[in-house]
Amino acid sequence: MTQTRPTPVISLHDAAFGYADRAVLTGATLDVQQGEVLALLGPNGSGKSTLVRGLLGLNDHVGGQVELFGTRLEDFREHARLGYVPQRHTLSASVRATVNEIVAIGRLPHLRWWGRPTRADRAIIEESLELVGLADRAEADVSTLSGGQQRRVLIARALAAQPDVLVMDEPTAGVDEANQRVLSEVLARLAERGTTMLIVTHELEPLRDIVSRIVVVTSGRVSFDGSPERFAAERAALPALDHGHHHDDEPRPGSHRPATTPAAGPLDPAGGHRA
Repeated sequence: MTQTRPTPVISLHDAAFGYADRAVLTGATLDVQQGEVLALLGPNGSGKSTLVRGLLGLNDHVGGQVELFGTRLEDFREHARLGYVPQRHTLSASVRATVNEIVAIGRLPHLRWWGRPTRADRAIIEESLELVGLADRAEADVSTLSGGQQRRVLIARALAAQPDVLVMDEPTAGVDEANQRVLSEVLARLAERGTTMLIVTHELEPLRDIVSRIVVVTSGRVSFDGSPERFAAERAALPALDHGHHHDDEPRPGSHRPATTPAAGPLDPAGGHRA
């Protein structure tokens, strides 16, 4: 008997993303299955974050076929199924809120019309903080936390939405080695739980024991897609992968932005950081 292959949580076929009618990433074809932990690598400006931001509705889908959970991107409305941790090192210093209040934002898509968290919501918020090792800082002012701790708060905020896929842009960048280890442990716990993750990164070393698949984007196209073992064997033949922060082009003035944004990131500026 022929077994039916599960529907990918993310499916791209010859997909292109960019701004208005200008494509930054073209010809992308890949399927992401439930439970995969995929690292997205590439040189500065290659189109890595353009790809993930396109999936989130933050950049324009300008060509090809894209499906999320079996639904065409244009028809997809279950945005809480995608959690997003943006590329930013800290929350704004002007944000005066407790850690618990920031993480509670992740529950907004699930609140009833009167908007008050239920006992179940509070339990999910508490569990999210426990997963990132910050349950003991729930009532702390978020501005008193280190950059690495604030990064973990943003991960907890995304987890509080209980997404099926967690998209992260440079989760270990800009923090010291000790906090990188803590963040790696957090992501390892999520991987053990079967959380599907799509991680844009320049720093593969902290994630080498976590990722199950590596995709390399160069010059706006997917140039490698395979296992970490195959990547290690073929890395010398791949284009140089630079290190540090990265920037794709900003949309031109007047270009179209989709109205939908991922529910996990309402505090983040529309432009954000990009790669």
